Amino acid sequence: MSTPQILMCPPQFYGIEYEINPWMSTARQADHALANQQWADLRAILEKTGSTIAEVVPVAGLPDLVFTANAALVFGKRAVLAHFKHAQRQGEEVHFRAWLEANGWEVIAPPPNFSFEGAGDALFCGDTLFAGYRMRSDARGHQAIVELLGVRVLPLELVDPYYYHLDTCFCPLAPDEAIYFPAAFDDYGRRVLAENVPHLHEVAEVEARNFACNAVVVGKSVITNTGCPELHSLLRSLDYNPVDTPLSEFVKAGGSAKCLTLRLDGEEAAGWKV
Repeated sequence: MSTPQILMCPPQFYGIEYEINPWMSTARQADHALANQQWADLRAILEKTGSTIAEVVPVAGLPDLVFTANAALVFGKRAVLAHFKHAQRQGEEVHFRAWLEANGWEVIAPPPNFSFEGAGDALFCGDTLFAGYRMRSDARGHQAIVELLGVRVLPLELVDPYYYHLDTCFCPLAPDEAIYFPAAFDDYGRRVLAENVPHLHEVAEVEARNFACNAVVVGKSVITNTGCPELHSLLRSLDYNPVDTPLSEFVKAGGSAKCLTLRLDGEEAAGWKV
């Protein structure tokens, strides 16, 4: 297996400068020094898994550039660039495009007139792309994207604004296994997941609120925010190696471990990976 490659962005300019999800409050600022330490600790843990870390240069005025998961959907050497729903994040697009193009990816613009927020809302489990929509990404845009890539897509409607991206409530562990928070989905979405993921494990609400599903999976290692003991016990019983690290300052903006990373070699469970 090739060396995992992960894109991150140092939190030099990270902060709560606006409110675009229920977690964010400009009255509850992140501790900048602590955020930098938490980010560095996550990076060190990922390096211990054998991952290679690449970095986007942080940019003043773009505090959420740190959440690189939203940059694009990476598929082989093609990257479908994000088009953010909120104007506050749209300035990130040119920087992610420049980095991807400079490092050898063919960058594909998303369909016009649709929002699409990269791997935040598009996750492979096996050869199927599960695509979250309603809060940030548009279902019709997902359909157009998968026609470009030639993959199977299953749309999942997100119904709780606290779980505004798919990666906050669903995490593939392997081609046939995933964790999820059921209440984040409508009835149809829960049926789709149950019928298409053979080994699907529920996360309790108290741990979902600690971003248990916003995990980084590298082989058998599963890295999460702290406060997910039930999930970690389950993962150990399934022969995974769970690791927790405090990410409280990023939770204040509605993000955690997965949000802070983009797998440049594709998700470990992606069907195209050889």
